[in-house]
Parts: sequence; C-alpha cells; structure tokens
Amino acid sequence: MRALLNAPLTAASLVAALALLAACNKGPQSTAPAESSGAQGGPAVALVNGVAITRPEFDLYEKNLLRNSRVQSLTAEQQNQVLDDLINMQIMAAQGEKDGLQNDPDTRAQLELLHMRVLADAESQKFIKSQKPTDAELRAEYETAVAQMDKNEYHARHILVPTKEQAEQIIKKLKSGAKFEELAKTQSTDTGSKNNGGDLGWFTTSRMVKPFADAVKSLKKGEVTPEPVQTQYGWHVIQLEDTRDAAPPDFDKVKPQLTDAVLRKKLQGYLAQLKSEAKIEKKPDALPSAGTPVAPIAPPAGSTPPPASSAAPGKQP
Repeated sequence: MRALLNAPLTAASLVAALALLAACNKGPQSTAPAESSGAQGGPAVALVNGVAITRPEFDLYEKNLLRNSRVQSLTAEQQNQVLDDLINMQIMAAQGEKDGLQNDPDTRAQLELLHMRVLADAESQKFIKSQKPTDAELRAEYETAVAQMDKNEYHARHILVPTKEQAEQIIKKLKSGAKFEELAKTQSTDTGSKNNGGDLGWFTTSRMVKPFADAVKSLKKGEVTPEPVQTQYGWHVIQLEDTRDAAPPDFDKVKPQLTDAVLRKKLQGYLAQLKSEAKIEKKPDALPSAGTPVAPIAPPAGSTPPPASSAAPGKQP
C-alpha cells in the first residue's frame, strides 16, 4: 500500500513534552526532605536537590526516544544514559529558574508553544481513541488506495555513476555490444545492485524517485534509456527487463494502514470543524519579513541522540 498510509496520525509531537517536563514542571531547588514520589505522581527514579524525576517522566522520555527506532526497549546501560540526560536537564532547568530565565521573553514564548503543542497532541489522541472505523469506511479507503496505485510492476536494471559523461560513455558501450550486467558490476556505484548486474527486481514506480520512475515507464521491454537519467543519487543508465500487472494488496493484510488513513481523515475533519467554530484573525503585518533568518533553538542540556535509532528511509533507488 502507498507509503502515505504510514504517516503519523497527528502533526503535533510529544517530543515537545520532554523539554516541558524538564523546564516547567519542576520547581526550584528545595530545602524540604526528599520525597519518594514527584508532584506529577509515580515513584521517583532520581532526586536532584530534593526534586523528583518520576517514573512517568522517564517512561515518556524513553517512549519518544524509541518512537522512530528499530528497537522496542533499552538496555540497562541505555536506561542509565537516559536517566543521566534527565538529571542533566533538571540541573540546568533549576539553574535557569534561579537565574530568572522563566521571565525571559524568548523562554516564555518557547514554554507557551510547548504547552500548546502538548495539549494539541493530547486532544488529537483523545479524539482518535474515541473513533473506530467501520468496515465500510475501511473498504472505501481500500478502493481509493487501489485506484491510485500503480497498475504495473517493472523489472529493471540500472547502472549508477557520479557524472553525466560517465553515463554517456556507458550508453555508447552498450550500443557497441557490451553486456549491461558486466558494466553494472564494474562501474556502478550502487552497492545494493551492482553485484547482481544492476538488477533491481520487481517494483512499482511509486517506490522510485520521479525522474527514475518516468524513465522506466517510457521504456519498452529490453530497451535502455537513450540518455542518462539524473536523480539526487547521481546519473543512471536504465534497462527495462519486463513488466507485469500489479496485484493490489490483500485487504486484511493492509487493514492497520487503512485504519490509520481513515482515522487521519477523521482527525482532519474534526480539526476543520473546530476551525469553522473558532474566531480566527490573522495579522500578517506582525510577521517578520519574508526571508529573515531564524536562529535555531538549542536542544535540552544533556540530551543525546536516540539510542539505536534509525533514520526513515527515502525512496529508492
């Protein structure tokens, strides 16, 4: 099913809650005896100058670190690193409050924005939990997705090189009788396919970047692109091996993705309803001039990249 169905259900991110927890849920250093649980409830996993970092806060931080990760849990060593991150944030937040930074206009604006984002995300999740797509809605979404998907699958090979001149030389060699597979093995920079003679297997063009997809669709069986094809990866020489009808995925197998898509549309409708009932007045004159550079916001003190995380893959090839 199309990659769009795998998008997150809400636009707001709970990652914003991490800085909020560290920066505005904690009070200044306390002289009171240390408590076993924090103001937010739950047992304390650490005490910093008498201020508790609670288990719910730790769990939320861990959940967000793992959100885009290939793993589902942390090792004991990673948990200790996460706890150190939260301790570092609490230390810096408490010092920031001592220094009066909560009254700084930029800091206040950041806290207010984080507060708004967290509440917006919570409302989105509350709405989603109240919805249950009907089978008819899922079937309608399935039919829409099938109608939009590629009708054909393609089997192709390619040779990827860094310059147009190299690609043009390869095309000349192919016209002179050179074997595509051999040139792919010796000249292609695509390590995922070069050892297989540039073979990409069967794919739908929706999986490919547009210039590559358009070139493949323009070829007949056995043909090679007459000119090099440029994408962000470099220059391609492509040979179409074969085509076949693309079978739609089984409804039951993609039901989770269909559910996400239906819920997302319901959420968009809910937001549209709320907007229609709201009094909205835009004031563009108060905006900064277009093109004005925006200074980046530093990450929370002590924060580190998610353990064992992985970036979302882009389109192939």
